[in-house]
Amino acid sequence: MNLYNKYVLPKLVHYVCSSATILSQRLKVVPLAQGRVLEVGLGSGLNLPYYDADKVSKVWGLDPSAEMIGLAKESAGSVPFDVEFIHSSVEQLSLESNCVDTVLVTYTLCTITDVERAIEQMARVLKPGGELIFCEHGIAPDDSVRRMQNFINPLWKRIGGGCHLNRDIPELLERGGFKLKEIRKEYLPGWRPTSFNYRGKASLL
Repeated sequence: MNLYNKYVLPKLVHYVCSSATILSQRLKVVPLAQGRVLEVGLGSGLNLPYYDADKVSKVWGLDPSAEMIGLAKESAGSVPFDVEFIHSSVEQLSLESNCVDTVLVTYTLCTITDVERAIEQMARVLKPGGELIFCEHGIAPDDSVRRMQNFINPLWKRIGGGCHLNRDIPELLERGGFKLKEIRKEYLPGWRPTSFNYRGKASLL
């Protein structure tokens, strides 16, 4: 499984997360980021081209996968703002408190092991008045789809690098100290157990 995670999974994640449907969602949320940004789950750097360079001064790109950061560095060379890479889990985030204006998280909360701790760390580093901008898949509203999500989730986690299909994103954010300012919930095109999407903005309570 280590060889799979090292050599296969990064390329698989990059392929899935660069689909036209997912990229269209990135385009809706990434340009909203401003100031000093912490991107949690930088992955292969797919968001980097979508930042508004007139609004962003720095991006900290955090990812626990050295292989993913290696892919992201190829994209970072073409952006006109400073990108600093952090090879770490968000649960062990070492940035000082109240140092970022925006936390951006896209299709990442599904994979974090201790998601409650992760959200607490995002709240810790966010300045008062700052925003968390998110776009995630998660638990669906329809009972039949939920049952399918719950049924296949154990296998899905094994092949998807820890990805959970059935996390309640709004509840997790609110429990972690955030107040939802905007949220849109919808099925995106695709297989319903994987395609219920949440995107929006949140601020500290």
